[in-house]
Amino acid sequence: MATFLYKLGRLAFRRRRYVALLWVALLVGAGVAASTAPAPPEDSFSMPGTESQKAFDLLEKRFPDASADGASARVVIRAPEGEKVTSAEPKAEVEKMISAIGKGSQVASVDDPYKAKTVSKDGTTAYASVTYKVVATELTDKSRDALTKATDATRDAGLTVETGGDAVMAEQEMGGSAELIGIAISAVVLILTFGSLVAAGMPLLTAIIGVMIGVFAIGALGSVLELSSTTLTLATMIGLAVGIDYALFIVSRYRAEIAEGRTPEDAAGRATGTAGSAVVFAGLTVVVALSGLAVVNIPILTKMGLAAAGTVVVAVLIALTMIPALLGFAGRKVLSRKDRKKPAGHSDPHAKPKLGTRWSRFVLRRPLAVLTVAVLGLGAVAVPATSLELGLPDEGSSAPDSTQRKAYDMLSESFGAGFNGPLMVTVSKDADVAGAAKTVGDKLAEVEGVVAVTPPAPNKAGDTAIMNVVPKTGPSDHKTEELVKTIRSNAGDIGADTDSEILVTGQTAMTIDFSQTLDDALIPYLALVVGLAFVLLMLVFRSILVPLKAALGFLLSVAAALGAVVAVFQWGWLADIVGVDQPGPIMSMMPIFMIGVVFGLAMDYEVFLVTRMREAYVHGSSPAESVVTGFTHGGRVVAAAAIIMISVFSGFIMENDDMIKMMGFGLAVAVLFDAFVVRMAIVPAVLALLGKSAWWLPRWLDKALPNVDVEGEKLHKSLGDTVAPGAETERELTPVGR
Repeated sequence: MATFLYKLGRLAFRRRRYVALLWVALLVGAGVAASTAPAPPEDSFSMPGTESQKAFDLLEKRFPDASADGASARVVIRAPEGEKVTSAEPKAEVEKMISAIGKGSQVASVDDPYKAKTVSKDGTTAYASVTYKVVATELTDKSRDALTKATDATRDAGLTVETGGDAVMAEQEMGGSAELIGIAISAVVLILTFGSLVAAGMPLLTAIIGVMIGVFAIGALGSVLELSSTTLTLATMIGLAVGIDYALFIVSRYRAEIAEGRTPEDAAGRATGTAGSAVVFAGLTVVVALSGLAVVNIPILTKMGLAAAGTVVVAVLIALTMIPALLGFAGRKVLSRKDRKKPAGHSDPHAKPKLGTRWSRFVLRRPLAVLTVAVLGLGAVAVPATSLELGLPDEGSSAPDSTQRKAYDMLSESFGAGFNGPLMVTVSKDADVAGAAKTVGDKLAEVEGVVAVTPPAPNKAGDTAIMNVVPKTGPSDHKTEELVKTIRSNAGDIGADTDSEILVTGQTAMTIDFSQTLDDALIPYLALVVGLAFVLLMLVFRSILVPLKAALGFLLSVAAALGAVVAVFQWGWLADIVGVDQPGPIMSMMPIFMIGVVFGLAMDYEVFLVTRMREAYVHGSSPAESVVTGFTHGGRVVAAAAIIMISVFSGFIMENDDMIKMMGFGLAVAVLFDAFVVRMAIVPAVLALLGKSAWWLPRWLDKALPNVDVEGEKLHKSLGDTVAPGAETERELTPVGR
């Protein structure tokens, strides 16, 4: 592979104008395709194979006019102190509001609280349910404004009115501030790292082009592949981070080759052949991790993962072709002015060793102490993860001053917490479903934890009926989950007695099924991702222990990152600084999403850093010297890449979307722990303790595995190199303590 990429890098260097024009043409073409393509589909959420989804599909067939998938709003009304909503004046105002809401063109139905008997026992509070013909993302501003105008008029009449439901929340859009913050910090880091505006500009330029091509491609293929707009956020986040990092790796290696006296063309080829090989396999691990989200069997997650994986592929291709082309235009200008004045191949023997060199030598002297401190430190940070509570955010976790939270609290106070998350039960039977549904409702009312059961509402065909079951506890309460399990376990016997099929759905039940689906998929997902990546890393490093160490280090950094997420978003530590309005359960998709993304990104640093060590080792350096060589040439670059990635992810903490905020924070701290604790401390400490054993591979396995030559051994031989760059002597250093 290294030889092929070497030739590719030199070709791109020589044909730089054509390569640059090709990528510009692809960018323009993707932009034109996106602007002329049909609008992407609206966000849809489905969970194939779950009972909630089965019931939901049944409702769409049997109740076509009920808008089962339509947006909904819940309007909670409270009379002035000392009065009741059933009094003449408040009642007239409420009925006036209901009439105004019902006139909306997108409104399917509005329940009159006096007819639906949704008035509290003390008569002070009532609520009306509003159902729309379209999903929340298709609601027009006119419809939202009509709801707001009607409720405001009732407030002006002296009543307290608060609203909740997905029809109330305006669609949150990415404002672009996150990307701009990440790019700005990345630019500063690159300038400090390279000391050259030209070198700093290349990773930024290529990353932005790659992300734009990816985003345009998602827009162009949105209607064909059913990629909704939600796929853009993750694709932008990951594409920007890896795009900068991959380009940074190759530009850094090019600078090192130039400093050793290579011609610019040869340096570009060598950088692409060596660092480019690491980029290919690092990119492969990210693609494997993101594509592996398909095993969860939740379409929206699969699409988001595949879209982000596609953006990573573009980032790899740009790094391997456009970067060498830009290096052809820049030549020696990628070096700082100070370095340009130095004679080619000159190195000052009296110069102070680099920070990476000094740090690696320190770890080699005290590997056990460094390993112990690093593992115990990450273990301590991971402790909060033991109290991890998963769930999807409901309106009880909204900001205290929001209308959604106020409506939630008013319902809980006047009716009970369960009214915020009623269960919808469907009863289907070939004929005479009304009688069977009444029997089912009577039996469900006797189940412990059920507060009320609404009268069944059969469809026109008389083969399906629906009823709401109100739990005693709120939608995110563990007891509500147990109640759903109890009803479902009893449904078989009740259904047999009434010759009917009983299914439980509704928002609360779907949340429970969603969490269960993710829990069931976690182990298979981990096995798939870690297993495939382990094989890839064995191909790269020709070792068993190095990939094993990489995987275990990743699990440690993820556990610590989850601990930090729990401490901030669930416990509320530093909540004001991070911008957490209301601490609560961690979003169900967060752990599996973070595992997938972080695993791929963590392997970037592992591949780039340890490949340089392997490269030195196979060309004669001792195990200890190879560790020093890896840090001397790669430590600063990996640190810069990590800071850039952390800055990109941290920018998303400022977004209003809770999921994006949590993902940005989780990914930022995960990269912080993985790059600066696992890769910079644990990796060299373990390699120091293992010595030559780290690079051991059974002969039979060595013969079975294809030699992809990531470290460039064949390339160096073909170029006539006697030792690898950085391999200074044949002597072996023995770390203190071994």
